[in-house]
Amino acid sequence: MLRVADIEVRYDEVPALRGINLKVNEGEIVSVIGSNGAGKTTLLKAISGLLHPIEGTIEFIGENVTALHPYDIVTRGMSHVPEGRLIFGKMNVLDNLLLGAYTRHEPKEIEATLDQVFKMFPRLRERQFQKSETLSGGEQQMLAIARGLMSRPKLLILDEPSLGLMPKLVDEVFEVILRLRSEGLTVLLIEQNVYEALEVADRAYVLQTGRIVLEGTGDELLSHDGVRKAYLGVS
Repeated sequence: MLRVADIEVRYDEVPALRGINLKVNEGEIVSVIGSNGAGKTTLLKAISGLLHPIEGTIEFIGENVTALHPYDIVTRGMSHVPEGRLIFGKMNVLDNLLLGAYTRHEPKEIEATLDQVFKMFPRLRERQFQKSETLSGGEQQMLAIARGLMSRPKLLILDEPSLGLMPKLVDEVFEVILRLRSEGLTVLLIEQNVYEALEVADRAYVLQTGRIVLEGTGDELLSHDGVRKAYLGVS
């Protein structure tokens, strides 16, 4: 579904990503792990069109999308849920969700998707007319994911979905991710909660100072000595 080939991304003249190669197959959860500053968020921004590589190509469902704008990429079936949620706090829950469907034009289809989202996140239905800034941290994260689903993506990109959440809510977020995969959605996940990210992943990559240094199945990386020592605190 997604193929990233030899991309390089720079901020001014400083390389942030170099020679990145990865792929995401349909129906997979693929996780990318790495320390702060490794380039994880930059990678997602390049894939979703918020940044453009100076070298390399990005293909989505067989089409070269390297130079496309985010709006065009969303219309092709990719949705990016950013780090920090970035919901519109002064707007209510319903309006935040409807903004997620801005590329769609059939009211009945949008309403059907909204109903599906409310079934998945019943607390959002209960709070649909409530200002989004009054939601708890966990509810705001669910809203951010739900808003990303409103465009009916084929690929959902999640950037640090468990950031700042208490452990019980982290478990809820990863349960949602597994449920989405079981319903046929493909997921690309950036996550600092390394154990959880690898546990749910079909495949995973380790990003270090702008380069991919390791890849394998989630189970392979969970048992890899270097990963266990660097990210899981196991000597």
